[in-house]
Amino acid sequence: MRAIITLTTDFGRRDPWVGVMKGVILAVTRDVDLVDLTHEIAPHDVLEGALSLEAAVPFFPAGTVHLAVVDPGVGGARRALVVARDEQRFVGPDNGLFTPFLLTAGWRAFELSASEFRLPVASRTFHGRDVFAPAAAHLALGIPPERFGVAVTDPVRLPWPASRAVADGVAGEVVHVDWFGNLVTSIGADLREGKRTLPLIAMLDRADPGERARVRAALEDGALSPPAIEEIRRLVLKHAGVEYALDRAHAYARAAKADLAPFPASEERETLALLAEFVVDRDR
Repeated sequence: MRAIITLTTDFGRRDPWVGVMKGVILAVTRDVDLVDLTHEIAPHDVLEGALSLEAAVPFFPAGTVHLAVVDPGVGGARRALVVARDEQRFVGPDNGLFTPFLLTAGWRAFELSASEFRLPVASRTFHGRDVFAPAAAHLALGIPPERFGVAVTDPVRLPWPASRAVADGVAGEVVHVDWFGNLVTSIGADLREGKRTLPLIAMLDRADPGERARVRAALEDGALSPPAIEEIRRLVLKHAGVEYALDRAHAYARAAKADLAPFPASEERETLALLAEFVVDRDR
């Protein structure tokens, strides 16, 4: 069976850099299928890269190697990593890009330091070509992750989006809007932590009996798999659970501003009103 390597970067498509990385991989092994996940991550947006990986990885077969380069710290002190998790392999910078796969037990990480698995000369600005691409190719050939360097017990993790309490439930966060305007929420992280958010509650109220039964069975199972989380997220979007939560949040903000109306006009009152709007509309 041919190996699979996925590629995720913020390089865009205008320049040749993605093709150069593929050339490096193919120079090591031609017995591989190269799959472009996306090269349109916003420049240096590590969170967007992590979310893209979280959405895509569960649908690839065991043994897939995921090469990801969103690397604002290239040339600095950040480490290069190989991560193994649930028969999937990851190669890229140690900057939080692999956070979704480091949130629960079961991962192993190694610093990518062995010279035989990189190009002879590594530039300070293109580790995707010189360090990560050859490492991904050797992983695809079956080199064990532990051969690449010493074990890492403290890989960088991003502050992962979580929920917050509201008057009659828990509200999640919209953390990304995709090309079609679909909202990506923090529901996956909340589900892993056992939290039941307002978008999820709204979905269960609106779902048909079969959908509701599947979701409740998955929630009762406890150990939610990535495909189960993705299915729940899909149903939340289908039944406008996020929109419901946003409507409620705006309603709370309007109520808070109305409660401020009886107070005399002042800089403090205006600041509180702006704060109510900011809490709802902030990007992060």
